[in-house]
Amino acid sequence: MNLFKSIYLFLILGCITLHQVSAQQKLSKKERKQAIEETKATRLFIEGQKFLMLEDYDKSYFYFQKAREIAPNEPAISFKIAEIYLKANKVDDALEYGLMAVEADPENKYYNLMMAEVYSKKNQPIKAAEILESLMENSDENQNYILELASLYLGANEYDKALDALDRAEEYYGVVEQLVVQKQRIYLRKNNLPKAIEEGEKLINAHPGNSQYVLGLVEILFNNGRTKEAIAAIEKSLEAYPNQPDLQMGAYALYKDLGEFEIAEALILDAFANPDLDGMVKAQAFSDILQEIKTEKRDQLLDKLEVFMLENNPKDSNVLTVVGDRRLFNEKKEEALSFYKKSAEINPDNPQVLQGIITIMFETGGDFSEIEKYTIIAVDEFPERAEFWYFDGTTKTALKKWEEAKESLKKSQEVNKGKNKQLDLLVYGQIGDVYHSLDQKDEAYEAYEKVLKERPNDEHVLNNYAYFLSLAKKDLDKARSMSEKLVKNFPDNPTYLDTHAWVLFQLEDYQNAKTYMEKALKFEDSPSGIMLEHYGDILYHLGNKSEALSFWKKAEGGEETTDVLIKKIKDQKYYE
Repeated sequence: MNLFKSIYLFLILGCITLHQVSAQQKLSKKERKQAIEETKATRLFIEGQKFLMLEDYDKSYFYFQKAREIAPNEPAISFKIAEIYLKANKVDDALEYGLMAVEADPENKYYNLMMAEVYSKKNQPIKAAEILESLMENSDENQNYILELASLYLGANEYDKALDALDRAEEYYGVVEQLVVQKQRIYLRKNNLPKAIEEGEKLINAHPGNSQYVLGLVEILFNNGRTKEAIAAIEKSLEAYPNQPDLQMGAYALYKDLGEFEIAEALILDAFANPDLDGMVKAQAFSDILQEIKTEKRDQLLDKLEVFMLENNPKDSNVLTVVGDRRLFNEKKEEALSFYKKSAEINPDNPQVLQGIITIMFETGGDFSEIEKYTIIAVDEFPERAEFWYFDGTTKTALKKWEEAKESLKKSQEVNKGKNKQLDLLVYGQIGDVYHSLDQKDEAYEAYEKVLKERPNDEHVLNNYAYFLSLAKKDLDKARSMSEKLVKNFPDNPTYLDTHAWVLFQLEDYQNAKTYMEKALKFEDSPSGIMLEHYGDILYHLGNKSEALSFWKKAEGGEETTDVLIKKIKDQKYYE
């Protein structure tokens, strides 16, 4: 609790009772020496106060202690030293000097206030409260400390004294929410429900038409099993002030709890039709209904509520998000994506929306340049989310921005700090591809090994690791073992069949390589250039040179073909 404010320099100087002597008065030698010392003490005090205001506490303390050597009984000096100790959280030292100040000047309000703070920090709230009680008793001007007094009594679990203080505060400030709520909490702790309800009714009567105060009372009634009384409180307020859609929402929840579903539905429809009801409230209620068991009646209600939301809150990001959620629940990913994008345009600060956009675009084969726009927003808005750095790194990998991809993937690991082990494994699998593209093959293989140690059947890593080893003609038996595992588990996957065929090719098992490549071409609707080129290479080594040339020509202009493809076609000869 901070009860105190710094005293301005002119007030402090007014507290120093150093004697001033008329310049025209003849002084004895002893009196002149005393006057000089007092002047010196004043100057030292001023320097101390200056550095205290500059928050240079070491220098401030130095000057105040020098002043105290000259004027040890001056309470203002002890007060300032206590203040410095209090700022340094040296409460016992602050207590020592604070007591000196109060002892020398017991009527000084600021010295007493500081002592109240010291006792509060020493976890002695009753002693602090006694000081405030004394100050308030001595002056009507000190009644503004009544809230601090109530807080002290609460901290000491002195509930009756706290209630008395809050009643006195209410006399001083009037009926205000802060005081009523605090009293309600105390009455509920004391199991005095009628008094808690009485306080709520008093607040409502003092501020008629304020729906939040009605809802506050409704919450207390509902939590204590008095649902019908809670409904009555809402209906009474709605009768006097009909345009309160948040109260209609409250009544909807209560009637639904009682099983009165038709009445509840009528109330929520009326509330949603009101443009004054906040979009966030509508969105939360809509989301809650969306989580319920899917029935025809539920969907009909959602249809009606959705129309009202989009009519009355068309630019509310919360509304757009939950409508997108509903589309996603119904497997309408493109429609969900459209609503999520609109939501993100209005408010890019929702990580769930950004993740929804990014994952849907990944799943539906979105343009990676467009995906990158959202991954950049995501890492800018939420740099502490490791998954967004992973998405960004994966997107940049697809765009062949290798260095940037490596940086984002490493950032994902740095932010994750091993907390999400599965995410780390995904990052290792992705960064392995990046390392290979940067011709850092050893680092790539090391990353793949980390994944396979934990997930020996990881499809992505098994495929890429086997393929890259085949390209390097390195550890081909290991590569065959990995690719064999894939084609055994996924016999219809053209990518895995292609990889296995190429591993067999490097092992000079051309006939089996042909068998698997033919399967790959069979299951691939649009074979890539490299697949067609590989098949030509296999045919060439089986002696089918004319057919090989035919497939090399089909591969020309396709994706990821080798640099020597044109030379193969020109010379009608295989080149590595």
